Amino acid sequence: LKQFNFARRLRSSGKQSELVTTISPGISIRSNAGRLKGTFDYSLNEIIYARSSGARQSQNALNSNLLLEAVDGFAFVDFSGSIAQQSISALGTPSTDGSSLNGNSTETSTYRLSPYLKGNIAGVADYVARYGWSTTRSGAANTSDIRTTDASLSFSGAVRGGPLGWSAGWSSQDAKYSLGRTILSDRLNGALTYAFTPQVSGSLLVARESNNFTSAAKERHGSAGLGLNWRLSDRTTIAAQLENRSFGRSHNISVSHRTARTAWRFSDSRDVANTPAQSGVTTLGALSDLLNSQFSGLEPDPIKRAELVSRFMQDNGLSADAQVISNFLSNSVSLQRRQEASVALLGVRDTITFVMNRGSNSSLSAFTTAFDDLSTNTVIHQSGFSVLYAHRLTPDASMNILASRQSTSGAGGASGTSLRAIDVSLSSRLGRNMSASVGARRVFFDSATNPYTETAVTGNLNVQF
Repeated sequence: LKQFNFARRLRSSGKQSELVTTISPGISIRSNAGRLKGTFDYSLNEIIYARSSGARQSQNALNSNLLLEAVDGFAFVDFSGSIAQQSISALGTPSTDGSSLNGNSTETSTYRLSPYLKGNIAGVADYVARYGWSTTRSGAANTSDIRTTDASLSFSGAVRGGPLGWSAGWSSQDAKYSLGRTILSDRLNGALTYAFTPQVSGSLLVARESNNFTSAAKERHGSAGLGLNWRLSDRTTIAAQLENRSFGRSHNISVSHRTARTAWRFSDSRDVANTPAQSGVTTLGALSDLLNSQFSGLEPDPIKRAELVSRFMQDNGLSADAQVISNFLSNSVSLQRRQEASVALLGVRDTITFVMNRGSNSSLSAFTTAFDDLSTNTVIHQSGFSVLYAHRLTPDASMNILASRQSTSGAGGASGTSLRAIDVSLSSRLGRNMSASVGARRVFFDSATNPYTETAVTGNLNVQF
């Protein structure tokens, strides 16, 4: 893959045009048979700048989720890996293209390995025993590397096959921040679930947890909550869970609906973000992630859904790395509130996707000395939306328009920022294994310290073997 665009440094002063060449050899593997199932997508991006003799960047991109069934129906191993460009500060300078020279962007990698066992005890209860290890590393000196270990054991069953069900579990987590402190948490929980009808069930939740989220040493807390699952039909589901925990109320609400040509989703959550997977530091924002979420109602199988997303993006000339709504890196445990609404309208020749997102992050710990956005701002607020229109001109050619806006502000620190972008492109297949695209991009970034505008013309050539 080769890409040429006109852009360089994202700043208002000393504007300079540039011819950038990106060469991206990569490999993509899909497996949905045998003991190993999952996806593996990796590419190495070599970025060369024509106006700066010898200037270049090397960037890795990885998105992998694999499941190994080591022993039939009993022993399994999960592996996931992600490498992506990530904003260091939410209030710093963002970029819509990884080829720009941006000091607020760093390569961040996250890997997780989790073996687990599952089975049934005498026909009375199902069980899952799991151990997990994960690590996150970034290339920025002022952001933490994070190493996390966790373990869990859960049981579930029904009372004589009737409408009353039960579950119980234990979990423990140890998250070490290289520039911060170690966050420890243990939790014992139980639930009673009653099926009022085959479609509606309610749950009563109780738990006892011990953690140092808001204290120097671990403190014990009790919690209680309620849950609801309502399956209106095979196409419409509503789920909600509310708990009163040590840091206040937490909740997780989700609504999904689909028709033959549409997919609708809404979610609202408030909870602790203590690990990279919980805070979404490397995956939130990629267009492929958005489409994967929206297509989940159309294709529940994750392997087949990944193939569907990949094929859709190739047919419409879309970049898997296109950013919709960016996140930022943190050096401590945080309290996170997220709301997201998305819809996909899938026509014969036209596709429209829309996503709207808003949220807030605040630090829970007053005992860390690490410097980041949450140490200088009591709360970081983010909101944004993105609209994608794709039109199939011919069986081999398509046009797409991507428009987005994101606003960020901090309470108690720096002033807010706003990023607006629009990208128009045409793509076409040139043969069985070759495709090409041309496009234009316009970006406006409003900031009190470093505003900028960018105009870029792009061209891509993709060859598959």
